[in-house]
Amino acid sequence: MRATSEKGASQQAGKPSFKVVEGWGKLPPGYRYMECSDVAVDSKDNVHVFCRGEHPLIVFNREGNFLRSWGEGLFTRAHAVTIGPEDEVWLVDDAGHAIHKCTPEGKVLLTLGTPGKGAERQSGKAFNQPTKVAVCPRTGDIYITDGYGNSRVHKFDPSGRYLFSWGEPGTDPGCFNLPHAVVADPAGTVFVADRENHRIQRFDAEGHYLGQWNNLHRPNGIVRDSRHECYFYVAEGPTGLTINATVPYIGNRVSILSPQGDLVGRIAEAFGGEKPGQFIAPHGIAVDSQGAIYVAEVTYSVKGRHENPPREIRSLQKFARADR
Repeated sequence: MRATSEKGASQQAGKPSFKVVEGWGKLPPGYRYMECSDVAVDSKDNVHVFCRGEHPLIVFNREGNFLRSWGEGLFTRAHAVTIGPEDEVWLVDDAGHAIHKCTPEGKVLLTLGTPGKGAERQSGKAFNQPTKVAVCPRTGDIYITDGYGNSRVHKFDPSGRYLFSWGEPGTDPGCFNLPHAVVADPAGTVFVADRENHRIQRFDAEGHYLGQWNNLHRPNGIVRDSRHECYFYVAEGPTGLTINATVPYIGNRVSILSPQGDLVGRIAEAFGGEKPGQFIAPHGIAVDSQGAIYVAEVTYSVKGRHENPPREIRSLQKFARADR
Protein backbone atom coordinates (compact mmCIF):
# COMPACT_ATOMS: atom_id res chain seq x y z
CA MET A 1 0.00 0.00 0.00
CA ARG A 2 1.33 3.44 -0.79
CA ALA A 3 1.15 6.97 0.45
CA THR A 4 -0.95 8.86 -2.07
CA SER A 5 -1.85 12.35 -3.13
CA GLU A 6 -4.88 14.10 -1.66
CA LYS A 7 -7.24 12.28 -4.03
CA GLY A 8 -5.48 8.98 -3.50
CA ALA A 9 -4.46 8.72 -7.13
CA SER A 10 -0.66 8.73 -7.22
CA GLN A 11 2.40 8.63 -5.02
CA GLN A 12 4.17 11.89 -4.33
CA ALA A 13 7.83 11.81 -5.27
CA GLY A 14 10.19 11.85 -2.31
CA LYS A 15 7.42 11.30 0.22
CA PRO A 16 6.85 8.25 2.44
CA SER A 17 5.25 5.21 0.87
CA PHE A 18 4.05 2.05 2.53
CA LYS A 19 3.28 -1.58 1.80
CA VAL A 20 0.96 -3.74 3.85
CA VAL A 21 2.52 -6.62 5.80
CA GLU A 22 -0.07 -9.34 5.37
CA GLY A 23 -0.71 -11.72 8.26
CA TRP A 24 1.31 -9.76 10.80
CA GLY A 25 0.70 -10.74 14.43
CA LYS A 26 0.67 -14.43 15.35
CA LEU A 27 -1.97 -15.09 18.00
CA PRO A 28 -1.64 -18.17 20.22
CA PRO A 29 -4.19 -20.98 19.78
CA GLY A 30 -7.55 -20.01 21.27
CA TYR A 31 -6.84 -16.28 21.21
CA ARG A 32 -8.82 -13.73 19.22
CA TYR A 33 -9.01 -9.96 19.10
CA MET A 34 -12.79 -9.61 18.68
CA GLU A 35 -11.73 -6.15 17.54
CA CYS A 36 -8.70 -3.95 18.16
CA SER A 37 -9.50 -0.52 19.54
CA ASP A 38 -5.96 0.87 19.74
CA VAL A 39 -2.27 0.06 19.38
CA ALA A 40 0.98 1.51 20.78
CA VAL A 41 4.71 0.78 20.47
CA ASP A 42 7.28 0.89 23.28
CA SER A 43 11.00 1.76 23.21
CA LYS A 44 11.90 -1.82 22.28
CA ASP A 45 9.47 -1.85 19.34
CA ASN A 46 7.14 -4.18 21.20
CA VAL A 47 3.62 -3.64 19.89
CA HIS A 48 0.82 -3.38 22.47
CA VAL A 49 -2.60 -4.18 21.04
CA PHE A 50 -5.64 -3.19 23.10
CA CYS A 51 -8.63 -5.28 22.08
CA ARG A 52 -12.12 -6.30 23.14
CA GLY A 53 -11.63 -10.05 23.29
CA GLU A 54 -10.93 -12.28 26.27
CA HIS A 55 -7.31 -11.06 26.53
CA PRO A 56 -7.47 -7.25 26.45
CA LEU A 57 -3.77 -6.34 26.14
CA ILE A 58 -1.76 -8.48 23.73
CA VAL A 59 1.94 -7.76 23.19
CA PHE A 60 3.99 -8.76 20.14
CA ASN A 61 7.57 -8.08 19.13
CA ARG A 62 8.25 -6.14 15.96
CA GLU A 63 8.21 -9.32 13.87
CA GLY A 64 4.71 -10.15 15.10
CA ASN A 65 5.65 -12.93 17.53
CA PHE A 66 3.46 -13.18 20.63
CA LEU A 67 5.16 -12.14 23.88
CA ARG A 68 2.45 -11.96 26.53
CA SER A 69 -1.09 -10.87 27.36
CA TRP A 70 -2.77 -9.43 30.43
CA GLY A 71 -5.64 -7.30 31.70
CA GLU A 72 -8.30 -10.00 31.96
CA GLY A 73 -11.20 -8.79 34.12
CA LEU A 74 -9.86 -5.24 34.48
CA PHE A 75 -11.79 -3.38 31.77
CA THR A 76 -15.42 -2.76 30.92
CA ARG A 77 -14.56 -1.76 27.34
CA ALA A 78 -11.07 -1.35 25.93
CA HIS A 79 -10.61 1.97 24.16
CA ALA A 80 -7.07 3.36 24.06
CA VAL A 81 -3.46 2.51 24.94
CA THR A 82 -0.51 4.89 25.31
CA ILE A 83 3.12 4.06 26.12
CA GLY A 84 4.79 6.63 28.39
CA PRO A 85 8.44 7.78 28.39
CA GLU A 86 9.47 4.99 30.78
CA ASP A 87 7.49 2.35 28.86
CA GLU A 88 4.64 2.54 31.34
CA VAL A 89 1.34 1.48 29.79
CA TRP A 90 -1.70 3.77 30.03
CA LEU A 91 -5.03 2.11 29.28
CA VAL A 92 -8.34 3.91 28.86
CA ASP A 93 -11.54 2.07 29.77
CA ASP A 94 -14.15 4.34 28.25
CA ALA A 95 -17.28 2.49 29.44
CA GLY A 96 -15.65 2.07 32.86
CA HIS A 97 -14.87 5.83 33.08
CA ALA A 98 -11.31 5.14 34.25
CA ILE A 99 -7.66 5.20 33.20
CA HIS A 100 -5.09 2.72 34.49
CA LYS A 101 -1.32 3.21 34.49
CA CYS A 102 0.42 -0.19 34.45
CA THR A 103 3.84 -1.76 34.25
CA PRO A 104 4.72 -3.51 30.97
CA GLU A 105 3.83 -6.79 32.72
CA GLY A 106 0.38 -5.58 33.76
CA LYS A 107 0.71 -4.46 37.39
CA VAL A 108 -1.59 -1.50 38.05
CA LEU A 109 0.41 1.45 39.40
CA LEU A 110 -2.23 4.18 39.34
CA THR A 111 -5.92 4.52 38.55
CA LEU A 112 -7.51 7.83 37.58
CA GLY A 113 -11.26 8.04 37.98
CA THR A 114 -13.57 5.68 39.85
CA PRO A 115 -14.06 2.52 37.80
CA GLY A 116 -17.71 2.05 36.93
CA LYS A 117 -18.78 5.49 38.15
CA GLY A 118 -18.76 8.28 35.62
CA ALA A 119 -19.20 12.00 36.12
CA GLU A 120 -22.46 13.59 35.02
CA ARG A 121 -22.65 13.75 31.25
CA GLN A 122 -21.25 16.99 29.78
CA SER A 123 -20.52 18.30 33.28
CA GLY A 124 -16.89 18.89 32.39
CA LYS A 125 -15.79 16.87 35.39
CA ALA A 126 -13.52 13.85 35.01
CA PHE A 127 -14.53 11.39 33.60
CA ASN A 128 -17.44 10.45 31.37
CA GLN A 129 -16.27 7.94 28.77
CA PRO A 130 -12.68 9.18 28.36
CA THR A 131 -10.94 8.35 25.13
CA LYS A 132 -7.13 8.74 25.16
CA VAL A 133 -4.04 9.63 27.23
CA ALA A 134 -0.99 11.61 26.13
CA VAL A 135 2.16 12.04 28.20
CA CYS A 136 4.38 15.04 27.48
CA PRO A 137 7.84 13.61 26.69
CA ARG A 138 9.54 16.61 28.29
CA THR A 139 7.59 17.24 31.48
CA GLY A 140 5.74 13.97 32.06
CA ASP A 141 2.45 15.87 32.38
CA ILE A 142 -0.63 13.85 31.49
CA TYR A 143 -3.41 14.95 29.12
CA ILE A 144 -6.67 13.02 28.85
CA THR A 145 -9.41 13.56 26.26
CA ASP A 146 -12.88 13.18 27.74
CA GLY A 147 -14.51 12.18 25.34
CA TYR A 148 -17.77 10.49 24.46
CA GLY A 149 -19.64 11.94 27.44
CA ASN A 150 -17.72 15.20 27.90
CA SER A 151 -16.14 17.91 25.74
CA ARG A 152 -12.97 18.45 27.73
CA VAL A 153 -9.26 17.87 28.03
CA HIS A 154 -8.00 17.25 31.57
CA LYS A 155 -4.40 17.85 32.63
CA PHE A 156 -2.66 16.00 35.47
CA ASP A 157 0.89 16.22 36.77
CA PRO A 158 3.20 13.18 36.48
CA SER A 159 2.06 11.84 39.86
CA GLY A 160 -1.59 11.86 38.75
CA ARG A 161 -2.59 15.04 40.62
CA TYR A 162 -5.35 16.93 38.83
CA LEU A 163 -4.30 20.37 37.56
CA PHE A 164 -7.02 21.85 35.34
CA SER A 165 -9.31 21.26 32.34
CA TRP A 166 -10.32 23.12 29.22
CA GLY A 167 -12.94 22.94 26.48
CA GLU A 168 -16.70 23.00 26.10
CA PRO A 169 -19.23 21.66 23.59
CA GLY A 170 -19.31 23.43 20.25
CA THR A 171 -17.54 24.14 16.99
CA ASP A 172 -15.70 27.37 17.79
CA PRO A 173 -11.92 27.39 18.41
CA GLY A 174 -11.20 25.64 21.69
CA CYS A 175 -14.55 23.86 21.73
CA PHE A 176 -14.97 20.14 21.10
CA ASN A 177 -17.40 17.75 19.49
CA LEU A 178 -16.06 14.42 20.75
CA PRO A 179 -12.36 14.88 21.55
CA HIS A 180 -11.19 11.40 20.65
CA ALA A 181 -7.39 11.34 20.77
CA VAL A 182 -4.49 13.45 21.99
CA VAL A 183 -0.72 13.62 21.61
CA ALA A 184 1.89 16.01 23.06
CA ASP A 185 5.23 16.94 21.50
CA PRO A 186 8.51 17.78 23.31
CA ALA A 187 7.79 21.50 23.05
CA GLY A 188 4.64 21.01 25.08
CA THR A 189 2.16 21.52 22.23
CA VAL A 190 -0.98 19.43 22.66
CA PHE A 191 -2.75 18.09 19.57
CA VAL A 192 -6.38 17.02 20.01
CA ALA A 193 -8.31 14.99 17.44
CA ASP A 194 -11.69 16.74 17.60
CA ARG A 195 -13.44 13.93 15.78
CA GLU A 196 -16.93 15.12 14.95
CA ASN A 197 -15.64 18.60 14.12
CA HIS A 198 -13.35 16.95 11.53
CA ARG A 199 -10.21 18.72 12.73
CA ILE A 200 -7.14 18.54 14.92
CA GLN A 201 -6.80 21.46 17.31
CA ARG A 202 -3.49 22.64 18.75
CA PHE A 203 -3.01 24.07 22.25
CA ASP A 204 -0.13 25.13 24.45
CA ALA A 205 0.53 23.42 27.78
CA GLU A 206 -1.88 25.79 29.53
CA GLY A 207 -4.74 24.94 27.21
CA HIS A 208 -4.56 28.09 25.12
CA TYR A 209 -5.73 27.65 21.52
CA LEU A 210 -2.95 27.87 18.92
CA GLY A 211 -4.69 26.84 15.72
CA GLN A 212 -6.17 23.87 13.93
CA TRP A 213 -5.65 21.47 11.04
CA ASN A 214 -8.64 20.93 8.78
CA ASN A 215 -9.51 18.81 5.73
CA LEU A 216 -9.72 15.63 7.80
CA HIS A 217 -12.61 13.18 8.13
CA ARG A 218 -13.57 12.05 11.62
CA PRO A 219 -10.00 11.78 12.98
CA ASN A 220 -10.06 8.91 15.47
CA GLY A 221 -6.35 8.52 16.22
CA ILE A 222 -3.17 10.55 15.91
CA VAL A 223 0.48 9.67 16.46
CA ARG A 224 3.68 11.65 15.98
CA ASP A 225 6.77 9.96 14.52
CA SER A 226 9.42 11.61 16.68
CA ARG A 227 12.30 9.45 15.41
CA HIS A 228 12.19 10.26 11.71
CA GLU A 229 10.60 13.12 9.79
CA CYS A 230 8.29 14.09 12.68
CA TYR A 231 5.27 13.36 10.51
CA PHE A 232 1.86 13.01 12.12
CA TYR A 233 -0.21 10.00 11.13
CA VAL A 234 -3.98 10.38 11.48
CA ALA A 235 -6.43 7.46 11.44
CA GLU A 236 -9.68 8.70 9.90
CA GLY A 237 -12.97 6.88 10.36
CA PRO A 238 -15.75 6.05 7.90
CA THR A 239 -18.66 8.33 7.15
CA GLY A 240 -21.43 6.35 8.82
CA LEU A 241 -23.95 8.15 6.56
CA THR A 242 -25.93 6.14 4.04
CA ILE A 243 -26.07 9.10 1.67
CA ASN A 244 -22.24 9.10 1.46
CA ALA A 245 -21.77 5.34 1.22
CA THR A 246 -21.06 5.44 -2.52
CA VAL A 247 -18.94 8.62 -2.47
CA PRO A 248 -15.22 7.77 -2.93
CA TYR A 249 -12.41 8.92 -0.64
CA ILE A 250 -14.61 9.83 2.31
CA GLY A 251 -12.75 8.61 5.38
CA ASN A 252 -11.42 5.08 5.92
CA ARG A 253 -7.82 6.19 5.43
CA VAL A 254 -4.58 7.29 7.08
CA SER A 255 -3.47 10.85 6.38
CA ILE A 256 0.19 11.84 6.71
CA LEU A 257 0.77 15.42 7.83
CA SER A 258 3.93 17.49 8.08
CA PRO A 259 4.92 19.09 11.41
CA GLN A 260 3.14 22.20 10.12
CA GLY A 261 -0.05 20.26 9.36
CA ASP A 262 0.33 20.17 5.58
CA LEU A 263 -0.89 17.04 3.81
CA VAL A 264 2.08 14.90 2.75
CA GLY A 265 0.21 11.82 1.57
CA ARG A 266 -2.45 9.28 2.36
CA ILE A 267 -2.87 5.56 2.64
CA ALA A 268 -6.27 5.24 1.06
CA GLU A 269 -8.42 3.56 -1.53
CA ALA A 270 -11.65 4.91 -3.00
CA PHE A 271 -13.81 2.79 -0.72
CA GLY A 272 -13.36 0.81 2.47
CA GLY A 273 -13.10 -2.95 2.40
CA GLU A 274 -11.57 -6.11 3.81
CA LYS A 275 -8.73 -6.61 1.35
CA PRO A 276 -5.17 -6.09 2.62
CA GLY A 277 -4.46 -2.38 2.71
CA GLN A 278 -8.13 -1.40 2.78
CA PHE A 279 -9.88 -0.05 5.87
CA ILE A 280 -13.30 -0.40 7.43
CA ALA A 281 -12.99 1.63 10.63
CA PRO A 282 -9.53 3.03 11.51
CA HIS A 283 -9.57 3.86 15.22
CA GLY A 284 -6.03 3.79 16.66
CA ILE A 285 -2.56 4.17 15.16
CA ALA A 286 1.07 3.73 16.21
CA VAL A 287 4.54 4.00 14.65
CA ASP A 288 7.72 2.06 15.44
CA SER A 289 11.42 2.96 15.29
CA GLN A 290 11.68 1.85 11.64
CA GLY A 291 8.81 4.08 10.57
CA ALA A 292 6.31 1.25 10.16
CA ILE A 293 2.77 2.07 11.19
CA TYR A 294 0.12 -0.09 12.85
CA VAL A 295 -3.59 0.59 12.43
CA ALA A 296 -6.27 -0.76 14.79
CA GLU A 297 -9.85 -0.85 13.52
CA VAL A 298 -13.17 -1.24 15.32
CA THR A 299 -14.50 -3.44 12.53
CA TYR A 300 -16.86 -5.50 14.67
CA SER A 301 -18.63 -2.44 16.08
CA VAL A 302 -18.97 -0.78 12.67
CA LYS A 303 -19.71 -3.81 10.49
CA GLY A 304 -19.35 -7.29 11.97
CA ARG A 305 -22.02 -7.08 14.66
CA HIS A 306 -24.62 -5.92 12.15
CA GLU A 307 -24.27 -8.99 9.94
CA ASN A 308 -26.31 -12.19 10.25
CA PRO A 309 -24.70 -14.06 11.80
CA PRO A 310 -22.31 -11.54 13.44
CA ARG A 311 -18.65 -12.19 12.64
CA GLU A 312 -15.22 -11.02 13.61
CA ILE A 313 -13.42 -9.09 10.86
CA ARG A 314 -9.70 -8.33 10.57
CA SER A 315 -8.99 -5.34 12.82
CA LEU A 316 -5.20 -4.89 12.84
CA GLN A 317 -2.78 -4.12 10.01
CA LYS A 318 0.90 -3.28 9.78
CA PHE A 319 2.31 -1.09 7.00
CA ALA A 320 6.08 -1.11 6.43
CA ARG A 321 7.95 1.72 4.77
CA ALA A 322 8.43 0.94 1.09
CA ASP A 323 10.68 3.91 0.34
CA ARG A 324 13.66 2.75 2.40
